[in-house]
Formats: sequence, structure tokens, C-alpha cells
Amino acid sequence: GNKIAYGYGNNLFVKDLVSGTTKQITFDGEKNRIINGITDWVYEEEFGFVRAFQWNAEGSYLAYIRFDETEVPEFSMDIYGTGLYPTEETFKYPKAGEKNSLVSLHIYDFKNDKTKEVEVNKPYSDFYIPRIKWTNDSNVLSAQYMNRHQNELDLWLINAKDHTSELALEERDEAYVDITDNLTFLKDNSFIWTSEKDGYNHIYHYDKHGKLINQVTKGNWEVTNYYGFDEKNDRIFYQSVENGSINRDVYSIKLNGRDKERLTKSEGTNNASFSADFSYFINTYSSATTPPEYTLNSAASGNLIKSIKDNDALSQKLSEYKTSAKEFSTININGYDMNMWMIKPADFDETKKYPLFLYQYS
Repeated sequence: GNKIAYGYGNNLFVKDLVSGTTKQITFDGEKNRIINGITDWVYEEEFGFVRAFQWNAEGSYLAYIRFDETEVPEFSMDIYGTGLYPTEETFKYPKAGEKNSLVSLHIYDFKNDKTKEVEVNKPYSDFYIPRIKWTNDSNVLSAQYMNRHQNELDLWLINAKDHTSELALEERDEAYVDITDNLTFLKDNSFIWTSEKDGYNHIYHYDKHGKLINQVTKGNWEVTNYYGFDEKNDRIFYQSVENGSINRDVYSIKLNGRDKERLTKSEGTNNASFSADFSYFINTYSSATTPPEYTLNSAASGNLIKSIKDNDALSQKLSEYKTSAKEFSTININGYDMNMWMIKPADFDETKKYPLFLYQYS
């Protein structure tokens, strides 16, 4: 396309790169009141994104989320600079139980120069819109709606042309539904989705209306990272703990759930970054005894193509110090076996008592 959209002063603008002209799309943006297309603090912090607008493939529609912060409580912070006294910055900051921004979804139509607020066929109150994404149909936008408790998530398919909406998927959990960027639309507008609905995080394939085609991965283990889908070669790439809960390996599998292949062979943590066409990946490998190593690998087989950085110098330096190895085991807590590790003094004596330094994170 030849246009770019951007947020400025809590409003959205579009600049034509050919003519150089700029068009203002929204006009009601105001600090600490209305934000168009850029997220508020909650979305940036909790849902991990800032840009709350999306072009469709043809550049004919621009979808965006509007945040009404009017009723959100304010927080003040002193800003120290070059002056003798600090300045005070006041911004909207909801704490637990306080009011959040009121959000709404809008679609701007460039052909008709009109903006339409999206209305789905279900009432919501005190809710989030943590993700929006256009499908491969330039008229259809996907939007995820979530309740404030964050244990109910609905995936909507919204037609920008006739303003109809279809509820494609519902996720429910007693505790929490995770928000990810794993939603992938295929050429036929079927889609790949990750879910913990069977008790473990796995990959699923649905048709364009949200009907389940098949569960791609299965087992009493977690998919810990979804890397993407190579539609040309019919391969999904992901990371999982199939080889033990303290290990992370990279795998590929067909969309029908068959012909699974483990692409990394070293026990420890493997994390991949794939090329745009899924021909190659850079693997970052580390373990309790190995500092990070970086290699270029074939995505088809996992075979090593080139060592990028091996950190041998660091390993050699560490070997000169008198350190003990980590000892891995499990401990049963409330009926569950939890992974743990321990480092004992280099001159450890089983007959002696030692002070224990315990690191805990939650």
C-alpha cells in the first residue's frame, strides 16, 4: 500500500505517501479522556501491545479500538529534569477493583469516508478487547472479547461490509484464559488456535466458522511456544516439553496432526526464531551447564547449517572457578510433583548442617 496510519495526540491519522497529504480519522482524542488506536496503560502492561489499530490487506478498512478513560482514577508522579523543581505528571491508572477504560471497536471505511462502531450480537459490560486481527478475507475482522475476570474469551468474526458478526469460538476456564498472538488464518480462512481446554496447552485447527476440524497436538504435556505455520509445506512449528518438563524442544508437525518431527536434539532449553518462509531457524540453546549457543538450522530437518556463536570462551572461563553443579529433582507439594534444583557447597559434607538460601518467585 501507499498509506501509513499513526497515532498522535490521542487521535488517528493516515498519510498518503504518494501525494504527501494527511487525513485525520478521529477527532475526539483528549489526554486522560479519550484515546483512539493507541492502548491505555492496562493494555500495554497486561496484554502486551500498544498499537490498537489494524489495516485490512487491501487498505480499504482501518479497524481500531477506542478507549474512554474518563472515569478511570488518576495517579500522579513527579518528573525530574533539568529544572530546579520537578514537574507533576498525572495519568489514568486503575488499581484492583477500580474502573477501567470503556472500550469500543470501530472500522473506518476509506471508500465512503465513514466510521462505524462495531456491535456484536452479545451484550458485554466491563470487558476487554485484547486482540484484533483481519482474516484473509479483506472484509472480515476477528476480534477477541474478554471479561474483566479474564476467564471468558470470545472470538468474533465481523464483516466490515454488511456489519454482521459471528461468534466463532468461546474459551472458558475456572481460573484464567491466556491471551496470545497465536491466531493464524489460512488461505481458506480456517484458523489455527492454541487452547488449554483439555488441561494442557495444545494446538487446534478450526474451519472459518469456528467448527473444530482437529486437535493438532495431544498429550499430557504443554506446547510452550507456537512459532507459525508453513502453508506451502503443511508444517506447524512449535516448542514443547514433550521430552521432559524441564526441557524445551522445537518440533514440526502436519496440520492433520501427523508426521511429527523433533528438530532439536540437545536436552535443555531450545528456542527458535524462523525465517519468513520457514526455511531456516536460528536456535538458541542453553542448559544448567551450557551458556547460550546460537546456531543456524534447517527447518525441514533441524540439521545444523552453521554455528553462529558457541560461547566456548565463557564456558572455559567458568570452568576455572570452584563451583558445584545444579542437582535436579522433584518435590511433592499438595499432591503435585514440582521441579526443583539445588546447589550444594563445593566441599559439601553430608554430616554437617548448612544455612539454606531459598529463592522463590510467584
